[in-house]
This record gives sequence, C-alpha cells and structure tokens, in this order.
Amino acid sequence: MTAGGIPYRPPADVAEALRVQEELRSRVDLVGPGPTAPTTVAGLDVAYAEGGDRLAAAVTVLDAGTLAVVDEAVSVGRPAFGYVPGLFAFRELPALLEALDRLTVRPDLLVCDGHGLAHPRRFGLACHLGLVTGLPAIGVGKTPLVGEWDEPGPERGAWTPLRDGGEVVGRVLRTRDGVKPVFVSVGHRMSLDNAVDRVLALTPRYRLPETTRTADRLCRQALAAALA
Repeated sequence: MTAGGIPYRPPADVAEALRVQEELRSRVDLVGPGPTAPTTVAGLDVAYAEGGDRLAAAVTVLDAGTLAVVDEAVSVGRPAFGYVPGLFAFRELPALLEALDRLTVRPDLLVCDGHGLAHPRRFGLACHLGLVTGLPAIGVGKTPLVGEWDEPGPERGAWTPLRDGGEVVGRVLRTRDGVKPVFVSVGHRMSLDNAVDRVLALTPRYRLPETTRTADRLCRQALAAALA
C-alpha cells in the first residue's frame, strides 16, 4: 500500500519527531486537485483502551457511489509513540499502515479522522499518511487543533475559512442543517475545494463522513474483542 510513497521511519524521541515533521512538510502536495470522482474512498480511525496502552486501528473502504463497505482491515497493538500533542501521527501511523497493508482494495482517497494542513507545524496525520502511501488524503476533524474562524451559515454546505497565523489552513464546513460543523483540511495531493466536495458527498445523512463512521465502529469493535 506504500507504493509511490516514502518509507515510514519511527522517530527515536520527540526532537526527532519534530525534525521529521519539519523535513517532510515541504514535500506535501497541497494543490492536487485529486480525484473528483473516486471509485473507492477509505476511512481511517483509531480507538484507544481506557489506559491508553492498547489501540486498534481500522480502515474501511467504501464504494464512493453507494457508500457500501467493500473492504476493511484492522490492526491491534500498542501506541508506537508517547502522548505528545501535535505528534499523534507517530502514535497511530504504524498500526494504520499495517491495516492498510491488509486491504485487498487500494482506495483512491484516504479520509482521516483528524487533520492535515490544519496542524501547528502544517503536517498532521492526513499529510503524513498521504506522503507515506502516495495516496490522495484529507483530514476531517470533529474539533479544531489550530486556528480561528467565523461560524458558517446554518445550512448544509455552508463554510468559512479556518485561519491560523493569517494563513488559510482549512475550512469549517456545515454537513447537516443546524448541526455543528466539521474541520476539513488537505492532507496530500488534494485541493481544498475538492476536499470539501468529497466530504459533502460522504455525508448524505449524518454530520460525520460515512468513512469515519464505519472506521470508528470497526476500530471500537476490534478493540473490545482484543480486550475481552
């Protein structure tokens, strides 16, 4: 699954993790435009045990037209890195990559439960995953990690820019009328316009994309089974 990407190197410590983010962020493609009519779209999510010492990473691949799950894989293990804000990708990437490698369907787009450019060092999980896999990737966060914004209009499809330090790092997008917005940012090989369009296509009924909902359910089930 990492064909066309860069090899993942686990950092030895926080200083090295910060160096990796600084070094790799210049290699991210924030222009895209990326696939406007993908055949398959993958959702990625991670669930943690209460003590934080075990995790389950899940990837679900959906038919982009019907939103039916056509493939899925999980990886259960231990976090690969300490709990450091802004460095969560290093905790989760090894397990997510293992789950991706277990897929039989190569997705056209990765949708991460988290952030891409909307990150303190402009290199969130969606950026890192996109670079390592070589696949187009976007981040859809339930809550913001950085930035300030105005509340978008109440109707589905309304959005406002998410800005951090004067730079637009994403969009605050309303996916359901009158429901809390989500935070969309580019990960790799996608434009922000296309990322927003893809998120709206993945949210026909609920606030969160179907990719996130199915991956969230799968990683929780896998973790419960592992801890039983």
